[in-house]
Amino acid sequence: MNASVSANYTPSCYVINSPPFNYTHPIASAYYPSIFTFLGLMSNLIAFIVLIKSFQRAQSQSRSFFLIFLSGLVVTDFMGILVSGCIVGAFHVTHFNWRTLDPNCHFCNFMGMTMVFYGLCPLMLGATMAVERFIGINLPFERTFSITKRRTISMVLMVWFIAGCIALLPLAGLGSYHMQKPGSWCFFNIGSEGNDLVFSLIFSLVGLICISVSFVLNTVSLVTLIKVCCGQDRSQRRRDYEVEMMVQLILILVIASICWCPLLIYILERVLTPAPVSDYLILFGIRMATCNQIFDPWIYIVFQVSRLRRVKSKTKEKEAEKVDNTYSLPS
Repeated sequence: MNASVSANYTPSCYVINSPPFNYTHPIASAYYPSIFTFLGLMSNLIAFIVLIKSFQRAQSQSRSFFLIFLSGLVVTDFMGILVSGCIVGAFHVTHFNWRTLDPNCHFCNFMGMTMVFYGLCPLMLGATMAVERFIGINLPFERTFSITKRRTISMVLMVWFIAGCIALLPLAGLGSYHMQKPGSWCFFNIGSEGNDLVFSLIFSLVGLICISVSFVLNTVSLVTLIKVCCGQDRSQRRRDYEVEMMVQLILILVIASICWCPLLIYILERVLTPAPVSDYLILFGIRMATCNQIFDPWIYIVFQVSRLRRVKSKTKEKEAEKVDNTYSLPS
């Protein structure tokens, strides 16, 4: 009797979708995760090296704080691609059976947590950076006394902590992680009932609120910065680095909106309407969201490399002027 019950028992993460799957849609091809993982790891690694060099050359305190946030974002994107890419890649190479490898859903729950954690972190860090820039541009004197290097690092750690707490909610009973087609990954169950509905709302609303906050604060900061740069006191304070930081933030916001809004809005729609969830659209949304971790680093790479070139050119010009002044003939 006990043997028959255990044989018919289905772990919670395989109740809705149980492997193996016969899902052969082109979007489920192994080429996508392989290419995305390679590009993402290389891009973030290059970006991290560039940011370290820029941090060593940073002369402005506010710029060094901004680089700390960018470094936290790069580390988050790198680790997210590394963890998820290794799991998905291992599945496509070995075609292991999830139910045999993970009969108690521990591995599936871990991957679901990483998908939620590394998905929300970039959006929350983007909103945090928008708040920091808003205070730095609109309330510069308050910011000077309130934000330090230690507090900046603490803010990054706090974002990671909050995202981790949200990712742990399904393990506490609020929502649930389930196997997803084509059988290479796990994610929370997008449902319109009970705890699944609540967690789906939390995930989508937190992401959309972060994007909205970033949009509003970045817009206000940009308008204020334009007024200051075009005002009478434009020569009293150098704003080049602040303009550069705002342009980077706006590009980060644009990329995050394009890559994440389709998935977040689709989850919100499926929760609020009784229509069934499309495996294709969910997988397509995940592919789009992964692009955010690939495109983001190139914003820092392009801007930091161009800035380093400007610094080197200015240094060469100053050296050339000194040489000219040394060898110039008296009149």
